[in-house]
Amino acid sequence: MSASQEASVLNSPHASPPAVRTRAIRRPQPPEPRIVPLRRPARWLAAGVVLLAFLAVVNSLARNPAFQWDVVWRYFTAPAVLNGLYLTLWLTAVTMVLGFGLGTVLAVMRVSQNPVLQGLSWGYVWIFRSTPLLVQLLFWFNIGALYPRLSLGVPFGPELVSVNTVNLIGATAAAVIGLTLHEAAYAAEIVRGGLLSVDSGQIEAAHALGLSKGRILRRIILPQAMRAIIPPAGNLLIGTLKGTSIVSVIAVQDLLYSVQLIYNRNYLVIPLLLVATIWYVLVTSVLTVGQYYVERYYARGSARQLPPTPPQRFRAWARTWYLRLRRHTVEGRA
Repeated sequence: MSASQEASVLNSPHASPPAVRTRAIRRPQPPEPRIVPLRRPARWLAAGVVLLAFLAVVNSLARNPAFQWDVVWRYFTAPAVLNGLYLTLWLTAVTMVLGFGLGTVLAVMRVSQNPVLQGLSWGYVWIFRSTPLLVQLLFWFNIGALYPRLSLGVPFGPELVSVNTVNLIGATAAAVIGLTLHEAAYAAEIVRGGLLSVDSGQIEAAHALGLSKGRILRRIILPQAMRAIIPPAGNLLIGTLKGTSIVSVIAVQDLLYSVQLIYNRNYLVIPLLLVATIWYVLVTSVLTVGQYYVERYYARGSARQLPPTPPQRFRAWARTWYLRLRRHTVEGRA
């Protein structure tokens, strides 16, 4: 074929694409750029310093003979300590139930349209939040000095029943009364804040739909109010647990008073204070975990998807590292 014939064939519209173009299309693509995470040396340095400080504290706690850990574990489950722990838990539970019950009543009085109820509720909260808890406990412990006898009878008539207050209100009863009245003032503000956090437009819309008051309270107000009530209520519960130790000043044998009775006999002050500290930390940790899951339960409607729980995060982390290790193993064999 002559040169003129080859040129006519290449310029023809029905001619096949030249071989040069085919080789350009089949050229291997360059590899995708590798994504390298950003180096953060300051973060690793700060984590290392904090970890070293933490290990130094742990080493000091473990190797300092003054802590006497053998004495701590010997008295950790002593019957007197467990009895004090049981009284602490019982006092916390009773105080929280009664305090939140009275606090809910006070909160309803405060948000009502009755000015007398509003004033009484405000005055109660003002008085009991302005007085130290220790003063209140001492006052109730010495109530017999003000009212030696309590009587029930007909007004301006004969007495039917009369009780000596010294025998009626002992140390434990004074602790329950003082703690309950004190916690009720704080619980009233917590509940009132939760009720006020609900948008009034939703309540008006529920009334427009013809829902009853009980259904509005159960279906609309409480689920939304609980999201605002649970976090401060959890803090109040933990504060009450630790605050019960103050009842030791009126000789109620809670956890702290029980270890005080022991170290007053054997003079092992630090180890027995560590016993009480460890028990408080353990119980507070359990309450914190419970508060986390209760908050998560009432947060279901506030977000499309809840964040993973710590066990779920750990399982995802462990699965990621397992897959990475397995991939490196397969690549090493290849």
